[in-house]
Amino acid sequence: MDTRYRKIRNIMILILFLNLAVSVAKISYGMLTNTLSMQSDGYHSLFDGVSNIVGLVGIQVASKPPDAEHPYGHRKFETLASVFIAVLLISVALKIVSSAFSRFGSSDVPEVTLISFLIMIGTMMVNYFVTTYEYRSGKKLQSEVLIADSMHTKSDIYVSLSVIIGLIAIKAGFPIIDPLISVVIAGVIIRAGYSIVIQSASVLCDQSQLDPGEICKVAYSIKGVLECTTIRTRGVAGNIFMDMRIGVRHDLSIVESDLIAHQVEDKLKERFDGVQDVVIHIEPVSIEPAS
Repeated sequence: MDTRYRKIRNIMILILFLNLAVSVAKISYGMLTNTLSMQSDGYHSLFDGVSNIVGLVGIQVASKPPDAEHPYGHRKFETLASVFIAVLLISVALKIVSSAFSRFGSSDVPEVTLISFLIMIGTMMVNYFVTTYEYRSGKKLQSEVLIADSMHTKSDIYVSLSVIIGLIAIKAGFPIIDPLISVVIAGVIIRAGYSIVIQSASVLCDQSQLDPGEICKVAYSIKGVLECTTIRTRGVAGNIFMDMRIGVRHDLSIVESDLIAHQVEDKLKERFDGVQDVVIHIEPVSIEPAS
């Protein structure tokens, strides 16, 4: 496992333990006080931990080097792990909605104590640390899993804030707010899952990663390049593959044409971060004599 994946793994292990601690606190005290919104938030945090485990498995596979069967590497397994995280998010959201609707019309009144508020405020502080640290690390390491998981954890902060508002309402004599807050939490979870699916789908469907116009500007900056066409890019941030066609004078030797192609490749890798490989097809271009 290279340095990048080792760093991602260590970050996710730390966050896994933090998420498990947060979820246990919310779920256990939510059950003790019969507070559905607090339990829902706890399950939300618990699936953060599950998504961390999925992410760990995903990066373990993604860290493998290219082989005969996977010449482009295994980076998309990391993207698949992100999709699985989204599926988990949506499934827990549906469970929360089901529990909330069963609570409507019930005579059960949650118990709200000072400890309820302390637990929620404490877990919000932990979530703020996690989402900030994870997002910055994800950007630095160009990791889809870390960024996707940080988006999820960021939503936890707003979810926890809504739970605190719900606790205040319950204390004021409005227990119906408890299941309503749970439905809001489910909506936040579904939104986070949807955004992850859309982002991951663009990678799995080989959406273009770089602007062809900018690529041509770089190519034309190399002396001898007369045409730049059929540009295709694929992959993910930090692991982009590119192929293109360039036109050179038809009377150049193979060695001279190949030298121009290598200069274009080097310039593209210098200009765009994360470009791993550039395949350049060379085509001869006839130069019309000046009239």
